[in-house]
Formats: sequence, structure tokens, C-alpha cells
Amino acid sequence: MESSCSGTDKSSNYSSSSNENPRVPLSDVVAECVKRWFKDTLKEAKSGDINMQVLVAQMYYSGYGVARDTQKGRLWMTRASRTRSSVWKVSDKRPGYNASDSDSDELKGES
Repeated sequence: MESSCSGTDKSSNYSSSSNENPRVPLSDVVAECVKRWFKDTLKEAKSGDINMQVLVAQMYYSGYGVARDTQKGRLWMTRASRTRSSVWKVSDKRPGYNASDSDSDELKGES
């Protein structure tokens, strides 16, 4: 079985012989995937993708895939808000909750 986040060879192949490929705890595999997700997201955010800038900010605010750093979260949210001011509404939301989700919630309330 191959890990869907197989950037490292530690979990690339399980076999019946534990001496060939020792099993890696699932929590370690997931933690590695989350760290990689942050790195990939950061790369896209640096290239100017506003949605990824918001996601990086949320990840910094919550410490998801990276050490918690509210100052860096604020910097990324500020960068994204230059194009879309509504991003501040989701700064305290879980990673992945985006400004368009928030905007559609507001529209429902106005109907």
C-alpha cells in the first residue's frame, strides 16, 4: 500500500516482512502530509494566488502544518486583503474555510 502523500520513502511500501520496511505510525504519515500541504500552499501563495494566501494565513493562525505564528498569519491576510477585503472575515476560521464561503453565508442572510 502506498501513501498518497509519499514524498518520503519511509511509508512508500508495506510488506509482510517488517525488517524490509518498518511500519510508520499513521499519525506520522498524516503529520508529514500536513507539513507538505503547508509548503505547497506557501509556494502558491508566494506566486500571488489569493486563495492560497488566505489559506497560509489560516494555517499560521491555527498552527496547522506549521508552528503557530499569528504575526505571519496577519501578514498573509493583509496581503490577500489588498485584492479582496472580505478575507478578514475568515481569518479566525479553520484552514480551508474561504472568503467566498463567508460571502455566500451573508447573501443567504440578506434574502
